[in-house]
Amino acid sequence: MERRATNERPWTAAPAAEEVTWTYTGLVGQSEWSQYFPNCGGNSQSPVDVVTTQTKYDPSLIPLTPVGYSQHGNRPFTLYNNGHTAVIELPDWMGLAGFPWLFTAVQMHLHWGSGGPSHGGSEHTINGLSADAELHVVHYNSELYANMSTAMTQKDGLAVLGILIVTGEETNPAFNNILNYLSRIRHADQKVFIPGFDIQSLLPNDLGRYYRYNGSLTTPPCYQSVIWTLFHERVQISKAQLLKMETILYSSKAEEPDRMLLQDNYRSTQPLNHRVVFASFSAESWKELSSGEVTAIVIGVMCGCVGLAVIIRFIVKTIRIKEPEKAKEKKQEVALNMTPEGEKKEEPSQSPQTEP
Repeated sequence: MERRATNERPWTAAPAAEEVTWTYTGLVGQSEWSQYFPNCGGNSQSPVDVVTTQTKYDPSLIPLTPVGYSQHGNRPFTLYNNGHTAVIELPDWMGLAGFPWLFTAVQMHLHWGSGGPSHGGSEHTINGLSADAELHVVHYNSELYANMSTAMTQKDGLAVLGILIVTGEETNPAFNNILNYLSRIRHADQKVFIPGFDIQSLLPNDLGRYYRYNGSLTTPPCYQSVIWTLFHERVQISKAQLLKMETILYSSKAEEPDRMLLQDNYRSTQPLNHRVVFASFSAESWKELSSGEVTAIVIGVMCGCVGLAVIIRFIVKTIRIKEPEKAKEKKQEVALNMTPEGEKKEEPSQSPQTEP
């Protein structure tokens, strides 16, 4: 039997997406994600840069209500290093109200930089400016879907809270509930139980002012299934706390000879394309200001009033000093122009002159 010649090359199966080890830089870095995970090249990707002047005010966006965030039940949480970030698994009695459906909490994790000159760290940016880090709290739509795996592929499947983190001088005790245990999960795949704590203490005080848009997971497989809520108010931690976040964990496993610090685990902002970012607050509304911003404005007004009072007092004092001096000068001038009583200056008498 004669065989036909063919130019077809033997078919080689591409590695399945779940078998690909993706990274933020390198062979399967961000720019290559879409080759292995097609959703990463979609038109509704996250994170995004929120340009505040281009947001649209939506009065229907009500304050979010965490459900059970403060009720840890004295049960431990699981903290683990997945090679990309530090993840804290959350109990299913925690959830989120304020949406058309109830969302059940699944996990939370962090993104950070490396303290380098780029000074990145957060995934979302506001008007092009990065924060030092970002916390994500992930929930799935438990009213419509049975579990996280099913929900994460659906358009309305997930709701993620984004909390921007900045640094200051004061330590944030709430974040120590996580950071103090990072040294026990230094390498990828390491896991530890940590004491349960109040998750709401990690959130901003103002849960009423936020930005909302439809987006995606910020890591492969980049499913475009996330209703994003990015809070306007930032949370502050100390510089020492940020340093722990940036320098303790490794993306490599304990048995691997080459240790790779887990740093710069944030995705670059993605094009907004056809999407609109909505705001739950109007920039012109005084009532929408957070308590911190109101305090800052009040203090600023008070300082301005004190400064004005000091200036007015100085002017009044100067006027009071100058008035007696002017009065004294006037008296002296009057005294010089006066002659002793009874004395008169004699003026030469002019005799009438006759014309020739």
